[in-house]
Amino acid sequence: MLSLFGCTDVKSRRYEKTVYDAFDTVTSVVAYDTDKESFETHFKAFEQELKRYDMLFSIYDEYDDAVNLYEINKRAKTAPIECDGDIIALLEYGKECYALTEKTVNICMGSVLSLWHEAREYSLKNPDKAYIPDMSALEEAAKHTDINDLIIDSEKKTVFFKDKEMSLDVGAIAKGFAAQRLASFLSNIWSDYAISIGGNVITSGYKNSDGNTKWNIEIENPDPEAKTALETLLVSTQSVVTSGNYQRFFTVNGKDYCHIIDPKTLMPAENFSGVTVVTKSDFALADALSTALFILSLEEGKALIEKTEGAEALWADKNFSKTYSAGFENYIKK
Repeated sequence: MLSLFGCTDVKSRRYEKTVYDAFDTVTSVVAYDTDKESFETHFKAFEQELKRYDMLFSIYDEYDDAVNLYEINKRAKTAPIECDGDIIALLEYGKECYALTEKTVNICMGSVLSLWHEAREYSLKNPDKAYIPDMSALEEAAKHTDINDLIIDSEKKTVFFKDKEMSLDVGAIAKGFAAQRLASFLSNIWSDYAISIGGNVITSGYKNSDGNTKWNIEIENPDPEAKTALETLLVSTQSVVTSGNYQRFFTVNGKDYCHIIDPKTLMPAENFSGVTVVTKSDFALADALSTALFILSLEEGKALIEKTEGAEALWADKNFSKTYSAGFENYIKK
């Protein structure tokens, strides 16, 4: 959530606007521009790019005039499919994340994640008949998640599945990757802005466009009884991403099941209630790391953060107790 107050320079006024229909979440923009007309023009360009990435990276929606991930999941099992260069870049980044996160974030887990998606959607609509996927079905689906079976030809811009039962699910990296590309797109438009995509924030420059005042970013408290934010951070040209068990979940026989699935157990991760990652402007990295750290043990997560340059983390356990990486407290508002 963005906490934005204060006066602005008359040469650079504060404007804000929201997009409601991209990446299945709400995207809010706060930016400083010379006048409202300029802001509206720039915002429209941003919105078009955001929706273009949403269309390209969707695994649930089919479009007549574009090859997106939905189309690739449907056709790449029979022959190499030519696609947009941004999809190629996303999938190549997905392979990097697989190595970076020690196989924790795997964009080829679609066969497993689709079973959980179906269970969640049905259970939310039919709570009296709520269910979780059968373990035997999950184990069979997990046989088709080898990332080496994803064949990417960067020169020809094609994607092919060696395993005909494999499918892609890029939920752990898609918003972050798109946001990172959007930040590059915006570098020639706005100097000072904050963008929240479903509560995950990327910032550039300073609040008030004054070259001094950092952005206030409130981390949602996973404790439903809490009256205040888990922490309030002060950042400038940085990314803040949180993964948690308190927004997307469903309940079966009194037990909550979140949407983040551990590839080792094939079940929802249960180590933490929330994990927040701060990076130096790299939203794509923050997005991937937050998912990985939510799945890994605290010791494994600390080790991963320590060897990842420019990244810090906050873990909130199941009792809402907090643990910080070495440099995270430098961001906390005193």
